[in-house]
This record gives sequence, C-alpha cells and structure tokens, in this order.
Amino acid sequence: MMTEKKNNTALKILTGILAVALVALSIYTIKFYNEEKENKEILQKEKSVIEDELNELIVKYDDAIEENEIMDQDLVNARDRISRLLDSVKDNEANLVLISRYRREIGNLKAEKDRLFRVVDSLSTENQMLSTSLDSTSVALQERTKFSDSLKTTNQSLSTKVDKASKLKITSLSGEGVIVRNSGKLVKNDNNRRVDQIRTCFTITANDLSEAGEKNMYVQVYNPENELVGDEIVVQHEGGTMVYSAASKVFYENEELDVCILAKTIEDRLLEGNYKVYVYNDAMLLGTGSFTLK
Repeated sequence: MMTEKKNNTALKILTGILAVALVALSIYTIKFYNEEKENKEILQKEKSVIEDELNELIVKYDDAIEENEIMDQDLVNARDRISRLLDSVKDNEANLVLISRYRREIGNLKAEKDRLFRVVDSLSTENQMLSTSLDSTSVALQERTKFSDSLKTTNQSLSTKVDKASKLKITSLSGEGVIVRNSGKLVKNDNNRRVDQIRTCFTITANDLSEAGEKNMYVQVYNPENELVGDEIVVQHEGGTMVYSAASKVFYENEELDVCILAKTIEDRLLEGNYKVYVYNDAMLLGTGSFTLK
C-alpha cells in the first residue's frame, strides 16, 4: 500500500515536470517564430531601401548623361553596372549575407559616382571659365569677333580630341578560365568545376600622345550572380575607393603591348553562366568583355 502511494506521488511529480517543460517549449517556439518573422521583415525593408538607393543613383546618372557629352560613355557604363546590380537585388530573396554584399557594392558605386561627378563638374567649370575668357576678349576686340568665335570652337574641339586621344586604349579584350599545370603551363578550360584561375588578356594600342611609363592595370571579374571573383583588392583613388579582382603593373613605351592578368578563384563563386570582365587603368575604365563557363 505504501509502495503504491509512493508510485502515485512520483507519477504526479513527473507529470508536473513534463507539463512545465511543455509550456516552456511552447513559449520558446512562439518566441523563435516571432523573432524569425521580425528578422525577415527587417531584411525585406533593408532590401527595399537598397532598391530605392540604386534607383536614385540611376536617376542621377540619367540626369548627368543628358547634361554632359564629353563623359557620356563613362557615365553610361557606370549606370549600366548599377542597373545590373538592381536586377540582382530584385531577383534574389533577402538574407543577411546578400544584404551585406549589396551594401558594400553600393558603397563602391557611390564612391565611383562621386569621382565621376567631380570630373564632370570640373570639366563644366573649366568650360565656363574658358567661355568667359573668350567672351571678354571678344568684347575688347570687336573687330576680331568672328575670328575669336571660330577659334573658340576649334580650341574646344581640339582640346577634347587631344584629351581623348591621349588616354590609353585597349583592343582584343578576352576572358577565360584556365587550369594551372604542375609545370606552370596554363591551359584554357570552360568547365567551372575545373577552373583554377580567370585569365584576362588584352592589347594596349600604340599611342604617341599617351604618357609613357609604368601603368597600374586592374581587372574586375563578375560571376553570373554579380559577385566579384578574385582577390578583392581595395584601391584608394583620388575620387574614392574601388575593389578589383586582380592587378598588374606594366611598362608602356607608347608601342603596342600585350597584357594578361590572372585572377584567383574561389570554388563557391565559380558558377555556370556568363561572366563580365572590366579592365581599368587606375580608376579609368578602358573596356569590357564577357565569357562563359559551363
């Protein structure tokens, strides 16, 4: 009789403990669900903010492109990169890793925008100063008005042509995946699971107007998810910070020069699909290309 009573008591205690544990588990489950729901809402709001910032950048570039002619191509290229990033943001579900990467890329894009816009403002100021000077000369020398106007147009056109002509230019831009043999030999391969490095090759054209000497050449390689492939080399330029996949110094003597730059790879960023390649001299974009890994 005593043993049965003790068993009943133990059973009641055990039942009580299980009931408390069940209540605690229910409270934890509800709390976890609410926190998960709240985190998703926060990430979704952050994604919306990023989309708004990218749209705002695109609008600013559209306005700048309408107002400027000299820098049109540089501005268009920068706007197109922002558009590609915006498409990537819209297509992907918000998560902490993606939001963090998009934030870094927006920072780089804003720095590039500030640099480009400072160049545009500088060109506009110089043009205004030149126009004012020429107008003053025209007033002082009325008998040479027609000649001065003609000279103004010619000088502006010549200045623009000389400036453009003196910049480095590249041709034959190509990108490809390569395998590195034990002997050091590089073999082209388009299988994303076997690629060791990304090789970008191009030719710097001969140009007597360019300044000879050592040139800093940089490459950006983006995979189909717009992720930067390579060493993520951070470089502080006068106009802001830019991040590159690989870098190389070359000595340019105003003659045609073939250059190849290798970018290291990370396995989880080597995806199947189309890759974009951008080549820079310092912060100046010289050309773009693409290639495919299967």
